[in-house]
Amino acid sequence: MAPKPNTIDEYLAVLSADKRAALERLRKTIKAAAPKAEECISYQLAAFRQNGMLVAFGATANHCAFYLMSASTVLAHKDELKKYDTSKGTIRFRADKPLPAALVRKLVKARIAENVGRRRESK
Repeated sequence: MAPKPNTIDEYLAVLSADKRAALERLRKTIKAAAPKAEECISYQLAAFRQNGMLVAFGATANHCAFYLMSASTVLAHKDELKKYDTSKGTIRFRADKPLPAALVRKLVKARIAENVGRRRESK
């Protein structure tokens, strides 16, 4: 059994080359959209925190996934996501068909706004 990753680099290191490349691209896009976000490992997924958990990503045997950690964000962008396999807070995609950077940026910005709004409500 492989040791649990402590960093995103460790998470990515054990993936196949195609999945690692797709997720590295996703990571770079997330970092550009959320430069203040902190990288972490959460629930054994590569994740970002900013005013709470922001987004995460990962790979399974059959696909890669972008976890928005928000059903409302997925629902709010359902028209843009209709060609992807989605569930409550997740967008699944194939490594050879990565998510468009513009879509990722838009979703990350929506999550940042959502987290800021939640933070204000709790004060």
